[in-house]
Amino acid sequence: MSNEPLLLGGISDDFTGGLELASMMARDGLRTRLLTRLARPSDLADLDVAVIALKSRIAAATKAVRDFAKAADVLTKRGVRQVFFKYCATFDSTPRGNIGPCADYLADRLVADFTGFCPAFPDVERKVYRGYLFWADQLISESPKRLDPLTPMRDPNLVRVLQAQTSHKVGLIRHEDLQADLPSRQAGVNALKTAGVRYAICDAVSNDDLKRMAEICVDWPLMTGGSSVAEYYPELWRARGLAGAPKAPVDLRPIAGPAVILAGSCAEQTAAQIAHFGKSHPVHALDLLAVAAQPELVARALDQARRQLAHGSIAVAVSAGPDAVAAAQKRFGRRGAARRAEEILGKVAVELHRHGVRRFVIAGGETSGVVLEALKVRAMDISPYRGPGTARAVTCGADPISFHLKPGKLGSIDMLDQAAADQSKAA
Repeated sequence: MSNEPLLLGGISDDFTGGLELASMMARDGLRTRLLTRLARPSDLADLDVAVIALKSRIAAATKAVRDFAKAADVLTKRGVRQVFFKYCATFDSTPRGNIGPCADYLADRLVADFTGFCPAFPDVERKVYRGYLFWADQLISESPKRLDPLTPMRDPNLVRVLQAQTSHKVGLIRHEDLQADLPSRQAGVNALKTAGVRYAICDAVSNDDLKRMAEICVDWPLMTGGSSVAEYYPELWRARGLAGAPKAPVDLRPIAGPAVILAGSCAEQTAAQIAHFGKSHPVHALDLLAVAAQPELVARALDQARRQLAHGSIAVAVSAGPDAVAAAQKRFGRRGAARRAEEILGKVAVELHRHGVRRFVIAGGETSGVVLEALKVRAMDISPYRGPGTARAVTCGADPISFHLKPGKLGSIDMLDQAAADQSKAA
């Protein structure tokens, strides 16, 4: 194992975001792996960057902090220059959310007297201006995110949202502040510290804003946000002599056989992608209320799926439209409905893996976490970043399994078809 500390230790609150961050680092020639909470010290050997993905986005704050503590144990034992807390570009956190508590834990542990919160991802039209989060031309509170069944975003002011989750003072690094030269930007941070601010929401309306923010925060012990700000780190590390010449990407092993699409996301885009996939492939749609009344429906779907896999890729979906989601939540509660959907897809993944499936395309960060944990995945090599939701991962060690983890809200209409067709090829 290298004695040099990791350049970056990421902790992501879901698996799709963790894969995105890891794949950006791999694209820039850094030896990177995506890990789970089951990771062992040997899985971090000879890495430049390690990203630990957790299933904590909708967890109660106390549980999320416990999970973050265990992940931080792994990273600090290995040695790490900066910890990066990765969450969604849409912030995905209600007043009872855990972004603030997890940041509090990490800041205290790393003795970070100041850090930033930079979720913006302009490439997919998620921007922050004057502390307000926008989805394209809409405030996040006027976008489809306001209807999210688990993390509805109904307040677009991220300063206010974060302040409700922490006792530390929250400020703002404005777009205009980022236009200044680097010494002036650093002086602005010092002024916030002097004013008693520990956390600052970071405006970003363009990639240039993200690059300017990266120049400020690259040396902080803790940074938080979306992967889009961290993607500017490798160039800065090399300018400081911290990273060597880019390494060739790891050749991911090609995995033969049909793919299984597992969809637990209720996002409109995922529903449209499943419908498109269904024009040329079998799709098994499982309704939570129907399964509750007739548990044997899952077994029947598995029996059919096993037969159909002899002829190509298939999909199993527990995602549904707003009316079906509302009905399931009325019966089981918000989190109860989500847990039931995740348990079904985890069971499906395990049974089909036993049947010989080694290729999975998973829609939704929470679903991705459940499936990978059900399959007892520890560490994965990843393909370089080629765009939002496009990265592929292959488990390390014997009996490799290939995964494509797709964020629920992202991707072209034919993304599932492309992933099912391309995943058997080396990245």
